[in-house]
Amino acid sequence: MKNNFLVLFILTLVFILTAGLTVGAQEYKIGISQFVEHPALDSAREGFIQGLVEAGFNEEKIEFIEQNAQADFATAQSIAQQFRSNDLDLILAIATPNAQAAANVITETPVLFTAVTDPVEAGIVDSMEKPGGNLTGTTDMNPVAQQIELIKEFIPEIKDLGVLYNPGEVNSVVQVDIVKETAKAMGIKLHEATVSNSSEVSLAASSLVGDIDAVYVPTDNIIVSALPSVLQITNQNKIPVFASENGQVRQGAVATLGIDYKLLGIQTGKMAARVLNGADPSEMPVESSKELKLYLNTKAADNLDLEIPAAVLDRANVIYEEITQE
Repeated sequence: MKNNFLVLFILTLVFILTAGLTVGAQEYKIGISQFVEHPALDSAREGFIQGLVEAGFNEEKIEFIEQNAQADFATAQSIAQQFRSNDLDLILAIATPNAQAAANVITETPVLFTAVTDPVEAGIVDSMEKPGGNLTGTTDMNPVAQQIELIKEFIPEIKDLGVLYNPGEVNSVVQVDIVKETAKAMGIKLHEATVSNSSEVSLAASSLVGDIDAVYVPTDNIIVSALPSVLQITNQNKIPVFASENGQVRQGAVATLGIDYKLLGIQTGKMAARVLNGADPSEMPVESSKELKLYLNTKAADNLDLEIPAAVLDRANVIYEEITQE
């Protein structure tokens, strides 16, 4: 009886060790398609890799093929075409345009996406509960209405709010529609300035000066990638900028109630690990951020002579005391 138990124990131990060595020894090729470089998307990419590692994958056994569209929609499509012909185990698409590009041409390789605001409206998945194809991932839908309410806390007498965005990004249009509805309900007049590329951002920001009390920046990839240009103009004119995510606050926006893109990336990486282990993306619901935080930049507020309400300061989760140009 003891011998039988010992044999069973040894066999079980060998099986566990062999399985572990097999997983650790297997090599993977993962393509990463990112729309543009800015702190939020960069953090999501870093988090994705961390999430895979936390799920038990050996980073040294993964070949990451990283491509960046540099905010060009045609380049995003080219990357998707390239990845379709590569022998990849999985693809990560960061931001709505790149996820749309992948959805248009890649049908066999599993695709995980992140930093996509409304994947249903963007035509990426059939539904949030059952994506229905080879794509699933995480949404970065923000609490837009609450973010506008936060602006009202800082500036109770606000009458005019500016918003900068690219109408060519579905994710931006979805957010701005919520801003319009919220601002109207609060009696705030919304002033829109639109761009189609980063070279137009400075002019668009300048066009709002003189008409507004504050600026709201959604998670628009064109605007966020050129945020220093926006802040240069708004700071010169003592106009506070309120953000949609924490990377913008680190760069000099005053505040936001938003998600942490590093954590969102980690969440996506763990979903990717499940897919690599055999899960079907079509049956994996799109996930949203599990945590919202209130971010403040006291240096940005001081530079504008803007008082941070005590109630806001008391409930802040993260306070930046310096401005970081990333």
